[in-house]
Amino acid sequence: MLFNGFSKEGTAFLKKLEKNNSKVWFENNRHIWEKEILAPNKAFIKDMGETLQILVPTIKVIPKVSGSLFKIYRDVRFSKDKTAMKDKIGLLFWQGLGHRMQSSSFYMHYTKEKYFVASGIRSFKPPLLKTYRNYIKNEKHRDSLHLILEELKKKGYKYTQEKYKRVPKDFTGNETHLYLTKFDSLFSYIEYDLDDTFYSVELLDKLFQIYDDMKELQKWVYKMTLTHKEE
Repeated sequence: MLFNGFSKEGTAFLKKLEKNNSKVWFENNRHIWEKEILAPNKAFIKDMGETLQILVPTIKVIPKVSGSLFKIYRDVRFSKDKTAMKDKIGLLFWQGLGHRMQSSSFYMHYTKEKYFVASGIRSFKPPLLKTYRNYIKNEKHRDSLHLILEELKKKGYKYTQEKYKRVPKDFTGNETHLYLTKFDSLFSYIEYDLDDTFYSVELLDKLFQIYDDMKELQKWVYKMTLTHKEE
């Protein structure tokens, strides 16, 4: 085992980055990022990834930037936020042959104050949204998803909020669980303040339990993505 908890110096770095959000400052302090953020994140990805393979043997685990670790540089071309650097560290384990962001996943990110743990897909692009809506035209698929979300809610997890006010036109309006048709994403999540567990090896067990609770949603989303056809 390589991971011993995330670094307090790493979250302190994120606080400083918030006040000095420029590529020049970051490059001058890159050595801190590499030691206090990059190294423990790679260790986390390796150890958490091996553990997640118990739940999903084909989960993708790539312990490098642009793999399971998101870039810290922001692509301002596609973002409303024009600051140069991101203020959170994102990590992703995904299943499927599609783009990682359009694949069913286990996810987490952390900021200088909190950590966020989730499973599913954070945002459907139009082609996958179409696939999702086609998939839930099947009553059994809707019913099973509804039951999964209800169980997650009972355990204290939150999930996707309705994005659209109206039922899509390709539904009759008489289907069960119509709220599912108004989603533009599908994920469950929970958020914590940074705590002692975050800075210890015990985080692996804590997150595994959360991901285990969320595995039925991850599985449902994965099966849905298997029906997706590139246009």
